[in-house]
Amino acid sequence: MGTLPYLWIVSLGNKSDAVAPTGRGTLTPEANPGDPLKGEYERMARRRFQDPMPVKRGNWWTMLVWRDQFANGQRKRKRERVKLAPATMTAREARKVAAEYLRPLNQGLESIGSATNFKEYVETTYKPVVMPLMATTTQGRYRGVIDNYLYPAFEKLCLRDLTTLAVQRYFAGFAASTLSHESKDKIRDVLSSILRSAVEYGMLVRNPVEGVRLPGLKRGKRKPKPNITPEQFDALVAEIPEPYSTMVYVAVYTGLRVSELAGLKWDDIHMDSITVDERFCRGDWGACKSEASNATIGVDSRVIQRIHGLKLLTVEVRAGKAIRRYRVTKSDSPVDLVFQSVKTGAPMRDNNILTRHIKPAARKIGLEFVNWRCLRTSYATWMIEAGANPKDVQGQMRHARIGTTMDIYAQFVPASQARAVGKMMTMIDERRVAKEAAEAADQEVAEQPPSQTIN
Repeated sequence: MGTLPYLWIVSLGNKSDAVAPTGRGTLTPEANPGDPLKGEYERMARRRFQDPMPVKRGNWWTMLVWRDQFANGQRKRKRERVKLAPATMTAREARKVAAEYLRPLNQGLESIGSATNFKEYVETTYKPVVMPLMATTTQGRYRGVIDNYLYPAFEKLCLRDLTTLAVQRYFAGFAASTLSHESKDKIRDVLSSILRSAVEYGMLVRNPVEGVRLPGLKRGKRKPKPNITPEQFDALVAEIPEPYSTMVYVAVYTGLRVSELAGLKWDDIHMDSITVDERFCRGDWGACKSEASNATIGVDSRVIQRIHGLKLLTVEVRAGKAIRRYRVTKSDSPVDLVFQSVKTGAPMRDNNILTRHIKPAARKIGLEFVNWRCLRTSYATWMIEAGANPKDVQGQMRHARIGTTMDIYAQFVPASQARAVGKMMTMIDERRVAKEAAEAADQEVAEQPPSQTIN
């Protein structure tokens, strides 16, 4: 076999023309048939190797790099100057820093999609694609966090600019903020959700929020979770009209969340237990909050009796000068709601019941703070005061983590410690009294004159 002739490349592009030396003919293989590539994303993926030389500018080593940017859906390639290191660093070390900076760009570790503007990604992808999968109330809270906290800080940045260091620096700025720790944690959760979706859709390689820490929680006097005593609860229920008083009664003696209470159906009510398998929250039906929340819990027979008592109940509602009467339970088939609105039988609105009935009744008996969460906490509090094991309380409250239960349990540790100390002191006092009584008896015997024997 003869040696293949050398080919001279005269042009490169979608088609490459290779020309043999004179007199040996022409060979024109096609490296690409001429069809366009599979879209703009593939064309953007053809990266150019960069190796610019760092230069000193003032007090810094800097270099110029090419970066992709998106504006109005169009990709533009712009050159920007980046700071590498202080000018006091040697040229050799500056080259090493530059090589490390360029490595993600040259090795394809930085996704092309990371050039997307943060605000544009949120508006065009996250809000229309991810947020509709959330509950309505969650969407509202996420929008508030995005508009009030994330846009002011990140709206002009590309996704790639949200590095772990940049995000950590942002949250470090909350150290002097008056925001509660829970609010800071929510901001981090929302930002993490946005960037996690960017990873799922190929815009980022990793979520930079992972590993970011919040400023330390300021430790101070533990603030107990609001709760009411059984005596206060009896007075509260007496001031609330039916069927809302029964709803409040069931809320306290089952520990159900109000959304789970509103979603109860008659086939969830058993002889001595209640099954919780769905919830209704302000217009939205959905699954329970967590896997642990989807459970059957034991309840007292008086709770079951009061629930079934709704079927026989008729309430009067004033309408101007007239009085209208409504059956509380319009229908009690297995799929019907237990707690139905008085007029139409639709699901109850928890915020209406709270503002129109619960809070006015609480103010009337002198209670400053009562809401649905307070009622749930009271249920756990009473079990703990009765001496229930924290693990049993967790099961009845359907907490996914024992730590959530312990947050309630911990506020009663001082009281339990006081009882333990009291029992110890009582034991010591009893032993001291017994010892003193024994010593007194011995002293009395010793002081008696010796008996004389008569012959």
